[in-house]
Amino acid sequence: MGDKEVKEEQKGGFRASMFIFVLSALDNMGFVANMASLVLYFYGVMHFDLSNSANTLTTFLGSTFLLSLVGGFISDTYLNRLTTCLFFGSLEVLALVMLTVQAALDHLHPDSCGKSSCVKGGIAVMFYTSLYLLALGMGGVRGSLTAFGADQFDEKNPREAKALASFFNWLLLSSTLGSIIGVTGVVWVSTQKAWHWGFTIVTVASAIAFLTLALGKPFYRVKTPGQSPILKITQVIFVAFKNRKLPLPESHEELYEVYESAKLERIAHTNQMRFLDRASILQQNIEPEAWKVCSVTQVEEVKILTRMLPILASTIIMNTCLAQLQTFSVQQGNMMNLKLGSFTVPAPSIPVIPLLFMSLLIPIYEFMFVPFARKITHHPSGVTPLQRVGVGLVLSFISMAVAGIVEVKRRDQGLKDPSRPISLFWLSFQYAIFGIADMFTLVGLLEFFYREAPETMKSLSTSFTYLSMSLGYFLSTVFVDVINAVTKRVTPSKQGWLHGLDLNQNNLNLFYWFLAILSCVNFFNYLYWASWYKYKADEDSNSMVNLKTLKSVDEEEKKNGKVKAKESSQTSEANTEGPSSSDETDDGRNSREWKHR
Repeated sequence: MGDKEVKEEQKGGFRASMFIFVLSALDNMGFVANMASLVLYFYGVMHFDLSNSANTLTTFLGSTFLLSLVGGFISDTYLNRLTTCLFFGSLEVLALVMLTVQAALDHLHPDSCGKSSCVKGGIAVMFYTSLYLLALGMGGVRGSLTAFGADQFDEKNPREAKALASFFNWLLLSSTLGSIIGVTGVVWVSTQKAWHWGFTIVTVASAIAFLTLALGKPFYRVKTPGQSPILKITQVIFVAFKNRKLPLPESHEELYEVYESAKLERIAHTNQMRFLDRASILQQNIEPEAWKVCSVTQVEEVKILTRMLPILASTIIMNTCLAQLQTFSVQQGNMMNLKLGSFTVPAPSIPVIPLLFMSLLIPIYEFMFVPFARKITHHPSGVTPLQRVGVGLVLSFISMAVAGIVEVKRRDQGLKDPSRPISLFWLSFQYAIFGIADMFTLVGLLEFFYREAPETMKSLSTSFTYLSMSLGYFLSTVFVDVINAVTKRVTPSKQGWLHGLDLNQNNLNLFYWFLAILSCVNFFNYLYWASWYKYKADEDSNSMVNLKTLKSVDEEEKKNGKVKAKESSQTSEANTEGPSSSDETDDGRNSREWKHR
């Protein structure tokens, strides 16, 4: 083996992922700090009213996650995923600089006017430019970073396939640790010292994060972009529609498929959505060209994305619930007793409770639950991604029900004796439950969309996780406006549940319970679509991951004493196994069994 080949083998794995984990931690430190505290910045500095502050934040966050599709599309089609991350990262840092400058200069702040929004003129231009440039930068990074990190592991390699299952958990842990610093240290500086100092910390941290990512370039496996996924989808729909009157062949083996290149991923035919199979009918006297016929694999890629859509839609309501914990729950906390002994806790720092839970639970989940579950299910992640999402959805509606109960207690005490509000830590119940829900759902969705996505659509598919978040935040804005409009007409007081500036005069608890009921109904909707979903199965037998083969290879090495071969592979093995639970012994199953078809 040549030196060059050895160097190539040493690329990827957990060694390369360490740079990505650093970026995830530092970038999320600022992102989560902004998520938790910007509603107070809009309310106190930019002089938005209560509901407008919440809606401005949810619209910003919704735009951030929606724009992840842009990053995913570009990294699948035009730029590689590393270049895409660095490009959008530079936009993010630029936007943070603009936000910091505006927060630091008083003449760039609007005067209080008593209206729902006081931002106008040049102040408005700078405010919205910096805010949505930040959304574009953060969204683009999220659309390409997760897939780029997962690219460091080869699903066709037995050891790396198991390491990939662990990668998503460690990615969540790194972002959680960064978030803990963000919602404690950064939020405290922003709310207790000055907003511009908090933004300065975030700006510097983000710049260091993207510099770190760039320094790791020699260690990365960088995949080249391919054909536009949107173009491939359009071709299938166009040809299927053009052939709509043609009868389907009796056997799917009569459909057109490309077998020329062993490197091309081939996906086995499925019987769902057979109307799309007409795109693979090669008519007589017609050359197999684009826009005239599509391969079975190309059609199956479109089927996969179509099957994913109901799963995506079923998680939107959960993210609407998440939006409340970053808006109204923060405003609740601002009206509660913020004292912890002699220390005043900033209300936006309350999310540190679920983050601390998650920082403890993720290693326990990875080192204890996953190995135990693997012995039962023979799945590389312990449980299937869709099972993991289901657990999160159950916990989300429990969280909203608890949030309504806590709000009743807070409001009753606030009306009875405003000078003695209940402790801020009553909010820890709803935050802790939802934090665990997020741990299950977020990682479950990321792994699901990455593993199931066609090879040429990994980034775009992974962005579906953030698309769900985006639609959840936008739906939150719609719910707030609609609930206010409807309840204003039907309530005896002629005031909406979420009107005005005083939470004590509102019915936030009813809004929480409305979301809890909606989440419960949505869970049963999710169960239907999750049971209907058909997991992808690769036709190419070389893509199967066989743990028996892995085990027999290890035993053969020990038996024959192939010391040199073992030494040459140690670097690669350490690189791919890293801090994962992949050392556990499984009985061998192929990837089709892992995917629980």
